[in-house]
Amino acid sequence: MRGILGRRTALRSLAGVLVATLTFGVAACGGDDSAGTDAAEAGPNGVDDGSELTLWTRAPLEKQAKLLVDAYNASHKNQVKLTVVPNDDYVAKVGAAAGSSGLPDLFAADIVYVPNWVNQGLFQDLSKNIDGLGFKDSINKGHLSAGTVDGKAHVLPFVLDLSMLFWNKQLFKEAGLDPEKAPATLEEYAAAAKKVQALKKDGVYGTAAGLNCGGCLVFTWFPSIWAGGGEVLSADGKSSELAGDTAQKVYSTWQDLWKSGAVLPSSSGETGPTWTAAFTEGKVGLMFYPATLLSSTPFDAGVAGIPGPGGGASTFVGGDGIGVSKDSKKAAQAWNFLSWMMSEEAQVEVLAKNKDVVSRSDLAGNKYAAADPRLVTINEVAGKGDTPVAMNFQQAFNAPNSPWLTLVRNQVLEGKTGDLQKDNEEITAVLGQ
Repeated sequence: MRGILGRRTALRSLAGVLVATLTFGVAACGGDDSAGTDAAEAGPNGVDDGSELTLWTRAPLEKQAKLLVDAYNASHKNQVKLTVVPNDDYVAKVGAAAGSSGLPDLFAADIVYVPNWVNQGLFQDLSKNIDGLGFKDSINKGHLSAGTVDGKAHVLPFVLDLSMLFWNKQLFKEAGLDPEKAPATLEEYAAAAKKVQALKKDGVYGTAAGLNCGGCLVFTWFPSIWAGGGEVLSADGKSSELAGDTAQKVYSTWQDLWKSGAVLPSSSGETGPTWTAAFTEGKVGLMFYPATLLSSTPFDAGVAGIPGPGGGASTFVGGDGIGVSKDSKKAAQAWNFLSWMMSEEAQVEVLAKNKDVVSRSDLAGNKYAAADPRLVTINEVAGKGDTPVAMNFQQAFNAPNSPWLTLVRNQVLEGKTGDLQKDNEEITAVLGQ
């Protein structure tokens, strides 16, 4: 079993201009150490004195953010004003605000950006506050680790998102598959997709993927490699291991699925915005899918860990972390929101109640999870997941036309298997820049 801290957190370095912007902003403005101290001195729960707090989040987590903010505002004197930013605009907005001392009191960040932004000084040190939480040891280790530099913690988990195998039980039944049984291997996954495809239902396909979306493929295909016993990066994050035997089996399985016609055709051009839409609409038999979409999936779907060649199960432990910005003068009040957010009240009665994953392992077996076996499965698989770390992750994997995307498209869509070593070396070259 892979530990959640096996590779800590995938670190996307910001594009050159943005890095310069952030560095300038921090150098020019500096952090507000006194605000951080005020938070620590305010006690374990911070200050609830009727202050208005500002919070930014990116659009994919709008549902969870609104649930948390609405529940907090209804039960506290402090009031949080939420701003939801389109996902593609979020990094630029944070960068511009950091350079002009305009960051909100609280802001969330995709967990793969957190280490970079912590190193840039955008978050205040919350070590004393977090150390004072009696349940600290049960907080998701991957998210805490992502925000920890030189032993100082800066963020807490905001929302966990895991990549999971979802399947449409009705389509499974129609295809003669057991609707209550998940494919145990990647080979069984492919066979199930072909059986759904064989139904020849108008507009229905066996499976789907974001084949022009590097981030989607990281989120969903890395777990297959891990589940099969393979690695994706060296321990220091400077070398790609995506030409390994397990990875090759993943590519060949998907190449066969693509050639067989069992993959949604629009997957080849899918850059991310709609990569899950066809499944949600009931037009795909099974796919690797974000766990955060469980509550909004409008039909009976099965859920399991992502299998690898020959078996196993894993997940990419993603989502967002959240902390107090360097620009906030209300750190004690902001900590009041954060400490409440980690409480049993918020984790269970807000997140778990709405079928979201809790960020504390001691609350994984809550009453809502117990009532839905799928949530239990998601919580269990979280412990088998991983999140890799690399300084130039963004350029190597997530950027448009990244070498990782080139590798996948060559292997799956173009059938250029002879290019594998060259493409893998290109990833390594970017990681080492």
